[in-house]
Amino acid sequence: MTKLIARTRNIIEITKVGGAERDLLLKELNIMCGIVGCIGHGKIQTVVLNGLEKLEYRGYDSAGLFIMDEDGSTQLVKRVGRIQNLRDAVDEEIPAFAGIGHTRWATHGPATENNAHPHQSQSGRFTLVHNGVIENYDELKKEFLSHVDFKSQTDTEVAVNLVEYFANKENLSGKEAFRRALQEIRGSFAFGLLDSEKPGVLYAAKHKSPLLVGVGEGFNVICSDAMATIAETDRYIEIKDEELITLTEETVEIETIEGEPVERVPFVAELDADDLEKGAYAHYMLKEMDEQPAVLRKIIQNYQDENGQLQVDKEIQDSILASDRIYVIACGTSYHAGWVGKALVEQLAGIPVEVHLASEFAYHQPLLSQKPFFIFLSQSGETADSRQALVKVNEQNFPSLTITNVKGSTLSREASYTLLLHAGPEIAVASTKAYTAQIAVMAVLADALRASKGLEAPFDMKHELGVVAASIESVLSDKQVVQDLVKERLLETRNAFYIGRHLDYYVAMEAALKLKEISYVQTESFAAGELKHGTIALIEEGTPVIALLSEPVVASHTRGNIQEVKARGAVVTTIAMEGVEQEGDDIIVPAVPILLAPIVSVVVTQLIAYYTSLGKGLDVDKPRNLAKSVTVE
Repeated sequence: MTKLIARTRNIIEITKVGGAERDLLLKELNIMCGIVGCIGHGKIQTVVLNGLEKLEYRGYDSAGLFIMDEDGSTQLVKRVGRIQNLRDAVDEEIPAFAGIGHTRWATHGPATENNAHPHQSQSGRFTLVHNGVIENYDELKKEFLSHVDFKSQTDTEVAVNLVEYFANKENLSGKEAFRRALQEIRGSFAFGLLDSEKPGVLYAAKHKSPLLVGVGEGFNVICSDAMATIAETDRYIEIKDEELITLTEETVEIETIEGEPVERVPFVAELDADDLEKGAYAHYMLKEMDEQPAVLRKIIQNYQDENGQLQVDKEIQDSILASDRIYVIACGTSYHAGWVGKALVEQLAGIPVEVHLASEFAYHQPLLSQKPFFIFLSQSGETADSRQALVKVNEQNFPSLTITNVKGSTLSREASYTLLLHAGPEIAVASTKAYTAQIAVMAVLADALRASKGLEAPFDMKHELGVVAASIESVLSDKQVVQDLVKERLLETRNAFYIGRHLDYYVAMEAALKLKEISYVQTESFAAGELKHGTIALIEEGTPVIALLSEPVVASHTRGNIQEVKARGAVVTTIAMEGVEQEGDDIIVPAVPILLAPIVSVVVTQLIAYYTSLGKGLDVDKPRNLAKSVTVE
């Protein structure tokens, strides 16, 4: 699977501030974007627009397209809102030889046509799209560009005018002016640049932000993610940091920013264009939830040895077994999966595990053991906070493993080892199948480590993961029950709570995140036993509380907590596993080994989030203020 998903940020409404205030605002700004560029194709506008639609999950506050023909004629179109707004404004029949496009999501600052990409230099000679953040944009502006009348509030407009400045001031070609600008720019970027004086050339460069070159017959493309252009070509070239790319319709030239030539062979992207379509599904999230049983079976298939036994690479096992403690580093949904992974590894393999938020670990590293081993969980493999933590780990020469959905992603390249999720493209912003896949791969890893240590197996992992897949199918086959409960109990509330103990609490963390991120219901997860230590004060008459029960050892105690919140007026929904169910429970899920129970019970909570969002008339796949991958800190 080749899927390099980028999340970027621009600088909004901060052109009048500097110093510490500017730096603070920079930290607060997040813009999630996607770029597409094409040269030599017969239908430039169509290729770019189709690509932007595939990347719309990254951002959809505004979008823009710039095209250029061989005679130098150009067209620039920008629109606020969805890609369809842009498509409606673009004449796809106008002749064009090259084009670049951008889709943007601003989480801070206005979504306006002026702030939308592409951005042009003052004379109009250069046109640029950008993912990333230029940290020294203000300094560049003051040193080189005091003469420029800026039309936007973005750092990208600074970058494109910097290229023009060097072209004029130092009498450089467009390419060399671009190179000169790159040498001055600090920060993260993926750039696509067109020069009106060179209509047969498309330039690109990257640092930290993902970028791919797609190789075609008589055309070439650039994209943030292979899914954007997989319908055009399945041959891609990975671009590394500090590289400058020159594309014509027939050639791809890669060199370092310093000018050293680079040779790199294209690879074939293992991505089915059909996988990117919703088909008969109303939403990607629903489709991806339904794909979870197939994903689990694919994991079983891909992690079997020649004898049909679950296994992972021996070198990975040896490195972990040589350590004295595992540190799981992750963010968001992956962080929640890490807690379940901790239980699996500790209980099956007897190796102590700590779980840390990447954003905290990167700058406030805890006291480490003597021989640590690091596991980075990331669906995209591009999460900036995790990458920053990995940089620190690599500086200390500690071994690391990335568990990701994206072969060739940044974390995969920079970690010592990689295990793949084999989940296929996940388009919906709210992660579902990647979460269950992460737990499943951690389960396979834990079982392999257990076997290597000669420890007794409490159950047959391969068999039980198959049972889990069938159990998920059972849950998914009865969606109406969940929808009815949601309609009755959640559509009118502004607050809700999930409670559970141990593994159920870990699931509650993820469940609360799902509900809040796509339905905007303020939802919190509590360790059920902690209610009486303060948080029960939040319970009011009619407050929805969803209780998770799977472990016999703590189920009775959680039942007591249910009675506590009921006594204070809560409306309780119980999700119980066979074996701990009681009369009156709302949803019963099939029994599986306790360590694997989260993979099944979480599916119910995914459906709860989905139907709550749907019932409120919200955009399930594209919730406000969010994007799929977080590639900025």
